[in-house]
Parts: sequence; structure tokens; C-alpha cells
Amino acid sequence: MSSDLVFYTNPQSRGRIVRWMLEEIGVPYRTEVLEYGTSMKSPEYLAINPMGKVPAIVHDGNVVTECAAICAYLAEAFPEAGLAPIDNAERANYYRWLFFTAGPVEAAITNKSLFGSDPAPEKERMAGYGNYAAAIDALSSAVKANPYIAGNRFTAVDVYVGAQVGWGLQFGTIDKRDEFATYFARVSEREAFKRANEKDDALAQEPSEA
Repeated sequence: MSSDLVFYTNPQSRGRIVRWMLEEIGVPYRTEVLEYGTSMKSPEYLAINPMGKVPAIVHDGNVVTECAAICAYLAEAFPEAGLAPIDNAERANYYRWLFFTAGPVEAAITNKSLFGSDPAPEKERMAGYGNYAAAIDALSSAVKANPYIAGNRFTAVDVYVGAQVGWGLQFGTIDKRDEFATYFARVSEREAFKRANEKDDALAQEPSEA
């Protein structure tokens, strides 16, 4: 399948999630490395992503931002990679946990990291995710239920959830539980994950643009 696919990223960003997804689908793509505070805020890039953040992709003229959305989009745009759900049972777990991780888990981790605590109990409903322990316990149930998040095979949701779990274990923002370590060990053995890390690690060693 011929297509024009451009990937905007910085190796020190969540673009690493999308790089992994791109390596999984195995199609040619062009990488544009942007720098914080300069090219990320340029008029040219703000026309692509008004938030001035990476990652973003442009596929055949279509702009997609936000890591979870990009993973889901690429899985559907390149079905030959076999990373989209194939039935309702997979689809239910796939979308449930993709959006749960991008929403409540992300919010719980961010608030805990920035403020050191959960919202006061009377404000938990306003926070939208309840509290950190509840969010992490729910994520734990997802990684324990099956070998992979959607079921018995690897899909795009494992790219997103796997990356978040890996970072959480590395930086201490997710509890170091056996189920998280086992799950991340499983998904990080994939060749696409290793290729993606090699490429981003190499980019991170290059001098930044002035």
C-alpha cells in the first residue's frame, strides 16, 4: 500500500510510543524531528498541531495528534499489520482500555506526580478518575486478564498501554507490581519495540538544532 506518511516527533517525548507503532505496521515513513520551544512552536507546525506538541502524523494529508488516537488510526489505516481488533470481544477490551489508560490513568498519574496526592475525597467526582489507587487497580486487572490487553494476541492497544506501563515502572509513577513487570517484559520483547528504541536513542544523541 503506497502512502505519504510523515511523523513529527522529538526523541525525548511521547513520540516514542508512535515510533513503536510505526515500526509495528512496517510501512515507510518520514521523520521530522522538532525541538521544544523553537520548531515545535513554529507557524508551520502550529498549522498541523495548534497545541505545539509532538507527536503528530500526517498521512495522505490527514492530520492525527494524540498518541492513543494515532495508534488507533494507524491500526485501522494499515489493516494488513493485524493490529486492529477483529471481533467485538477484542474491540470491547481494545477501546475500553485504550481510552481508560489515556484518560483516567494518565490523569491519576499526572496529578499524583505534580501534587503528590489525590484530590480530597469530596472532590474525587470532579477529578473524573476517582483516585490513583482505583485507577492503578483497574489497570492491573486489565493486564492480568489475558496475555494481551484485547485478548490472546498483540494489538495496537498494547503499544499504548505497554509504553505507559514501561515508563511508569521506570520512573516510579506506577506501582511496581508483578503483573505490570510481567506484561511489560512480554510486549518489550517485540522486534518493533527494539527497533523503535534504537532509532530514538540514536536521534537523542544527535546535537539539537540551534
